[in-house]
Amino acid sequence: MNILDNIVADKRKEVDLRKSLIPIKQLEASVLFGRKTHSLAAALRYSDSGIIAEHKRRSPSKSVINQRLNVQDVATGYQSAGVCGMSVLTDGKYFGGSLDDLFLARASCKLPLLRKEFIIDEYQIIEAKASGADVILLIAAILSKAEIKTFSELAKSLHLDVLLEVHNEEELQKSIMPSLDMLGVNNRNLKTFEVSLETSKTLSEQIPDDFVKVSESGISSVNAIKELQPYGYKGFLIGENFMKTDDPGKSAFEFIRELNE
Repeated sequence: MNILDNIVADKRKEVDLRKSLIPIKQLEASVLFGRKTHSLAAALRYSDSGIIAEHKRRSPSKSVINQRLNVQDVATGYQSAGVCGMSVLTDGKYFGGSLDDLFLARASCKLPLLRKEFIIDEYQIIEAKASGADVILLIAAILSKAEIKTFSELAKSLHLDVLLEVHNEEELQKSIMPSLDMLGVNNRNLKTFEVSLETSKTLSEQIPDDFVKVSESGISSVNAIKELQPYGYKGFLIGENFMKTDDPGKSAFEFIRELNE
């Protein structure tokens, strides 16, 4: 089993437990469930920078990134920096996140919020809406075409944007459907953890212009973004580069200023 298989196996147990504790009706009664969502796709289309800044404490590939910061400070810092949206890791076992992080980010900023999670059940999408998310992530590597369709259509019915993540051509071809808003190319090879921007470049031509193109992983410099922009990418997910510093908001601000110079 690779790391993704392990994460999914644990996630199924976790979701079963959550479903037994909090029924869907309770989620739908949440104060946040009826709020008007902000579109990340729209923000990216009209942005000069396209930065989606992430809150991430640790990861399987890098171990601890930053355990010291609180989510509120990170969220307000990112908003002041002028990012397009914020990605919040909610997986606990492998990334040190939680749904509480999403709640706190929502209370601290007006940015479009992406629930960064390994979604394998419709329950998690309703949970995302009830926790203040504007966007969900679907990962093609762990879902069938039928699941991608079902999950993305449910998200759209809840006025959530959908970012679909692919790692290769095979995943991309099974995933293209009208219920998606953004197609993200993850530059990290899940088997080796090696990162290459060539993945985004190679797949860019096969992504129809109807979708906002997002590049994920390995974007640690302004040059990387300038390298990818000619390939039609409008969104750039950046996590470790900001989170490994003492002030992610300040780091994001300086990064965007350099990008726009």
